[in-house]
Amino acid sequence: MILPIVAYGHPVLRKMCEDITPDYPQLEQLIANMWETMYGSSGVGLAAPQINRPIRLFVVDSEQIINSLEEDEKSEYPGDNGVKQVFINAHIVSTGGEEWPYNEGCLSIPKIREDVYRPETVTIRYVDEKFQPQEKTFTGITARVIFHEYDHIDGKLFIDHLKPLKRRMLKGKLDDITKGKINVDYKMIFHK
Repeated sequence: MILPIVAYGHPVLRKMCEDITPDYPQLEQLIANMWETMYGSSGVGLAAPQINRPIRLFVVDSEQIINSLEEDEKSEYPGDNGVKQVFINAHIVSTGGEEWPYNEGCLSIPKIREDVYRPETVTIRYVDEKFQPQEKTFTGITARVIFHEYDHIDGKLFIDHLKPLKRRMLKGKLDDITKGKINVDYKMIFHK
């Protein structure tokens, strides 16, 4: 089932999310709905707060980005073949490499894209959908998507990485999103 995406301005997007246990109600169905919602809104990642659940859960499919790159572009992201996976109770262990810019957007902040600087790699500890412990290092675009979704479960948004002047310049557009004055081709929830 495709779920509505929570829009910028809703308090759930600013919550530090909680770890969950394997007996979280209807977890398997929730994960399936998150994949369907992400693909239905043309996303490459989706975090639980974006569907109004303040839990440490996100899904990432960076394979679709890597697979759509031209051959010469793939060389810009060595060692990054993309991933399609579920991250539960994720916690960053370390980051590394130089910070680099990439034009990011967010389903909760539609029609706004800005360059955000993030490190090249992230090592993250999490459990998969079978609650098997994992610790992996990701690089390139995949690391970028993971950083973005990880921010969501820590109550942060990509615009928080922008310089104050740039944020002030976006204030009108952000206010419009908060008020529901935005047209997108997916369902959204706006804070009243």
